[in-house]
Amino acid sequence: MNTLLEAIGWIGSALIVISLMQARVLRFRWINMIGSIIATFYNAVLGIWPFVAMNAVIAVISAYWLRRLYREAQEPGGYQALQVPPDDPFLQHLLAVHAEDIASHQPDFVAQPGDPARSTLLVVRGDEAVGVVALHDAGGGQGVVELDWVKPRFRDFTAGQFVYRDSGALPEAGFSRVTVTPHGATDTEYLRKTGFRLEGDQWVRDLNAAA
Repeated sequence: MNTLLEAIGWIGSALIVISLMQARVLRFRWINMIGSIIATFYNAVLGIWPFVAMNAVIAVISAYWLRRLYREAQEPGGYQALQVPPDDPFLQHLLAVHAEDIASHQPDFVAQPGDPARSTLLVVRGDEAVGVVALHDAGGGQGVVELDWVKPRFRDFTAGQFVYRDSGALPEAGFSRVTVTPHGATDTEYLRKTGFRLEGDQWVRDLNAAA
């Protein structure tokens, strides 16, 4: 068998296996579709038609879901931001269940149910809680973001853009400006996408500014 062709086959198989290990829905669908397309080509060259049909159908299914996921991510009613008190039982349960993941992304965050200066938003999609945004009220309409966390499978979507740009929840809570200190290059890229700008060593977003 041609060495290059065999390598292509192994690459396709490896991508399909890797896709099944992804927690993020969007990443899973992209890797799975690419692996399935490669596997379709490989089996077509060898004339293994049952596997050609199977992988082609898998690629089409992944393409369908990618299109649907991108469309749903941009729908105005896709997310809601609900203001809840810091001691809300469900909020505390959510933070406890995902404490390890939250600590890996924002290690400085400490759940403080009795903090009167903390404002907390529960980000939901349908009937599922997908993330939490917590801010310290620094006075004068300024909020310091203490936590901006989303479940792994929703991190490729637009929950953050919705909270800061579209929801109106933060201005309704009395904030006109928010600041945040990033924890790495990934955070910096995310902040750029959600409309923050760098001022000194902090990233700042004016909530009444045009998106």
